[in-house]
Amino acid sequence: MTRTGAQYMESLRDGRTIYLDGALVQDPGTHPSYRNAVRSVARLYDFQAAPENRELMTFASPDTGEAVGRCWQLPTSYEELVKRRLSLAAWAEGSYGFFGRSPDHVASCLCGMMMGIDVFREHGEERAKALQNYFVYVRENDLYVTYVIVNPQANRSKPASEQEDEYLVAGICDEDSQGITIKGAKMLGTGSVMANEVLVTTMAPLREGEEKYAFTAAVPLGAKGVKILSRKSYESTAVSEFDNPLSSQFDENDAVIYFDEVKVPWERVFVYRDVPMCQAQWHTAPTHVFQNYQAQVRFMVKLRFLLGLARRIAETNGIISIPPVVTTLGQLAAETSMIEGLVKGMEASGRQYGPYYVPDTQLLYSAQVLSQQIYPKIVHTIRDLAGGGMIMTPSSVADFLNPEIAPYVEATQKSPVVDSIERVKLFKLAWDAIGSEFGSRHEQYEMFYGGNSISTRGHAYRTYDWDNVGEMVDRLLSSYDLPQA
Repeated sequence: MTRTGAQYMESLRDGRTIYLDGALVQDPGTHPSYRNAVRSVARLYDFQAAPENRELMTFASPDTGEAVGRCWQLPTSYEELVKRRLSLAAWAEGSYGFFGRSPDHVASCLCGMMMGIDVFREHGEERAKALQNYFVYVRENDLYVTYVIVNPQANRSKPASEQEDEYLVAGICDEDSQGITIKGAKMLGTGSVMANEVLVTTMAPLREGEEKYAFTAAVPLGAKGVKILSRKSYESTAVSEFDNPLSSQFDENDAVIYFDEVKVPWERVFVYRDVPMCQAQWHTAPTHVFQNYQAQVRFMVKLRFLLGLARRIAETNGIISIPPVVTTLGQLAAETSMIEGLVKGMEASGRQYGPYYVPDTQLLYSAQVLSQQIYPKIVHTIRDLAGGGMIMTPSSVADFLNPEIAPYVEATQKSPVVDSIERVKLFKLAWDAIGSEFGSRHEQYEMFYGGNSISTRGHAYRTYDWDNVGEMVDRLLSSYDLPQA
């Protein structure tokens, strides 16, 4: 059943080990580096649990009949996929698209695995049963699951098995009748500071002889031996909500997770020493498609927000009627609409996968390729529209509160449509979105969210219907020849 924000926050008091700035953090819900982001997640759960949002955000559990989060729904039709998308978009709007690893992302990953459960059965009924049971567990308890699926970079010219330390990359270092023991590191633990569980596996191809790294397992983030090595907190350096309206609330954080000989029971191991299965779980099952479909829904919402921000800047600066500005905004509107059109198109041209209905793969990967190009372009366009406005704001909200300084702020922060307070609020928001450390992190994040551009373009190439376009060319070529003498 769905849980409230308060229940979610209580669930984080599990004795987890988070390291930040040389110190130990155990309760992210009360720590000044994380507490606002945790509260923002809590608001998502409260929104989902609200009676007026029941139809939008939940569906009846197939096991208990209780209302559970719609992000756990395995759609069987186009209509159900659209309903699910509307709920994902509603949650994305709660963070304006800035929570890249909100609870519905890895929920979507697990949904894809469940839709492909027969792929897991081919590689072992016991592991497939463990996945089924775990899926029911996290769905019925409405848990927030993140994942770590990327290896630490280290020497990227060498595979996992040839690194200087054989357990630099998380691998199975021991096992017994109770389960496996994991040792080593994984990244990119986005959201791990405030999630309940982490799915540990690999996205990079493995080769024969690397079976120790070929596993998929679910680990509670409070489990003994799990070390969360947090990056710098942007929330902790946010001056105020007025000065940093996004980073003060939506810094989901990223982390390297080190597994210091973490014991994982067999009922939480879904892939075991199986190199082919590590790839099959993503690409034979619809996992990769379903999780990245959620990412495109979130991205669609984020672009809407940035488009609104761009127009508001043009209005505030009094340049909204200048023809080049109109065409610039029109270009941004077209690009935003294109991503939304691709999301809706991948639904409309989706396909049956057994009893389930999944988005169109070709359009999904096309959207991923374009998204990586569009985000930096939109950021640069907003910089152009804003000019010096984003960096010539008062030092902090304290300037407005000082009667000696406030008149000077009033005199210098002018706009034809808003007062000085609203103008400063807007440009501080714009800077936080695209110019601050928080904003720069988001540009980097969106450029690599679906993998590097070589990978995403490779997926687009691999899934395109080349036979169809080739047939058209061949048909025309075969319709004529050298002219007869």
